[in-house]
Amino acid sequence: MRKLLAKAALAAGICFAGLCAAVPAVFAQEATIVFNTNEVGAPTYNPIKASMLNAATGLIYDMLVEQDADLSFHPHLAESWEEAADGMSWVFHLKKGVTFHNGEPFNAQTIPAWLELFKESDNAYMSEAIDKVEVVDDYTVKFAMKHPDPNLLYNLSSTFMAIPEPKAYKALGDKFGVTEAIGTGPYKLESFNVGSETVLVRNDAYTWGSPLSKNTGPAKIQKLTFREIAEESTAFLELKTGGVDMLLGVPTDFMGELKSEPNITVLTLPGSEVAYMSINVTSAPFTDIKVREAAAFAINQQEILDSIYGGVGAVANTFLISALPESQVDPKYLVKYDPERSKTLLDEAGWKMADDGIRAKDGAPLKVSLWTQSDTSFRRLSEVVQAQLKAVGIDAEITSFDSSSIRDQYKSGKQQLAVRSYEWNNADIVDWFFGGDRLGYPNTSMFNDPKAEELRKKAMSGSANSEQRQANFKTYHEYVLSQFPLAPIYQPTVNVAYNKDRLVLPEQIHGTEVGPVTFMDMTVKE
Repeated sequence: MRKLLAKAALAAGICFAGLCAAVPAVFAQEATIVFNTNEVGAPTYNPIKASMLNAATGLIYDMLVEQDADLSFHPHLAESWEEAADGMSWVFHLKKGVTFHNGEPFNAQTIPAWLELFKESDNAYMSEAIDKVEVVDDYTVKFAMKHPDPNLLYNLSSTFMAIPEPKAYKALGDKFGVTEAIGTGPYKLESFNVGSETVLVRNDAYTWGSPLSKNTGPAKIQKLTFREIAEESTAFLELKTGGVDMLLGVPTDFMGELKSEPNITVLTLPGSEVAYMSINVTSAPFTDIKVREAAAFAINQQEILDSIYGGVGAVANTFLISALPESQVDPKYLVKYDPERSKTLLDEAGWKMADDGIRAKDGAPLKVSLWTQSDTSFRRLSEVVQAQLKAVGIDAEITSFDSSSIRDQYKSGKQQLAVRSYEWNNADIVDWFFGGDRLGYPNTSMFNDPKAEELRKKAMSGSANSEQRQANFKTYHEYVLSQFPLAPIYQPTVNVAYNKDRLVLPEQIHGTEVGPVTFMDMTVKE
């Protein structure tokens, strides 16, 4: 009987009748993470077909190249590379000894098979410049280019160009990324409940981590559970009470209280996100550029920064994060709060102020819809935007959608205004959100302008080097701003909070976020 009790105590980690046992190490090797709210609702871990991915993606898959916080590029599945002087070819030398989760080898033959699949993707533009792939030997590939692509390394570092196992991809069809996701990453997908939870388990065979991590594998934490909690206040309480170990996104108004908690550490990192209001150029009254411009200049970015975000972050006056050179547009294209300009434009467009404070034209009030996500932060921002629009005579009615369904709603093209955000640190996001071939979603502005399309093509494929690309994208960006399919609002920082009694993070955070490079060096206190 005492032997049975001892076994039970050992299994449960309790004391019984003087028999004590420690909690088994397996429990100490688990951590629960909450996704940032802008990643809630990702429907798949299929990087080829996805238009949205989350932080767990980079743990399931590896990329050829890694990008560090300073935006420099480093080897991962590609140990090294050379670019021809004219930009018309690249040679990549691949890491040896890498295998996929299903045991299939990763080698030079993988690359053409993967890129062939990638041609089916909405993100195919990222590899469009590659004309053909030559397998030089088992671990060397050569890309022959249609034209130079100064952005190639950035594209290859993106999780949208994470490398799935081609045979499993074809065999699973639409189930790939939902029931199974086969990559070479440090973690395997154990389960995925869309909109709820993702569970990853350690890939014990993994020894080929990025050199940006001190630990190249296997990962130190055995099991990671990623939860999707749209309500930030709920996630905040979960961290405070020990229900979760880390929040990958913390609203600024919770930061002060979290910093006062003795067991919580808050990291503030440079952000790559922009919050903005998209304006549907095909929906009256926004078919009139004066009305679009008026709506854009009604947004008081500084008031939003101070009142909602406590001054943490920065205002946004263009569509790109200010760290990018392509964001440094001619000052005449900056979108800054100017209510008098807004009112004058509405007057010129024939919308006259009525006694109730709402403008009208031909007897019809200036009433529009304002779509947003149901998450707390989006709702609060939308309410302030609503008040600012009303101050110039625009009556915006807020409609909230669940984070997991709003993208499908956008595809209808019925939105007029929408408060939304993106997270990306490359100028090609202008192409993604304003390209004429992506109307509805991600191009929620329904913007399809002939001149913009010419400038877009030149920016995406008409540059011989990085300097030309920056100049071309700056011109494209300026033209888009001049047509007012959006109103930029806010540039957040990345605020990450974790329980320091449970987790130990590396002293220096490498990579562009708390992502796979950091998770490889993260440990759980036992």
